[in-house]
Amino acid sequence: MTLQKLPPPISPRQMDILRAVAAMAWADGKLEPDEIRIMLDEFALLFAKTDTERNSLKNRLREYLDQNIPLEEVVPQIKSIDDRKLTLRLGYQVIKASRRNPDEPMVNLDEAAAYQRLVRILGLPSEVVADIEASIVSSDESNSQGIIQALASRIHKLLK
Repeated sequence: MTLQKLPPPISPRQMDILRAVAAMAWADGKLEPDEIRIMLDEFALLFAKTDTERNSLKNRLREYLDQNIPLEEVVPQIKSIDDRKLTLRLGYQVIKASRRNPDEPMVNLDEAAAYQRLVRILGLPSEVVADIEASIVSSDESNSQGIIQALASRIHKLLK
């Protein structure tokens, strides 16, 4: 008898955000360890309350990161402006997380193209996009170790 895996304890809305951000991570054809770590850490902070729940959620979400669903399929399902902002913020953070090799820029051409598609499909005003990008860059420059905590704090405020 084969045990069927239960879906993770997140809402369909949250799953759409996860899939869109995972699509950004897959944009260059490879899911890097730093990209996986950022996605799992961020989603655990957003969608679980205790450390035990966060660890459990990370384990359950990991298998969903292997799904490479096209942005054009998943992003239109993300309806609210706050969820669209969150998706853009996390997508931008993920593509800035790592490079495939030291000679490559942090955001390669495939990731840049996917990011532009994401921006277009989300349909957010250009000033909102610029603010989100600036917040990631300034956080990254001011405290590279604290970017996850700073971003998580801002996202929690957005979700309230």
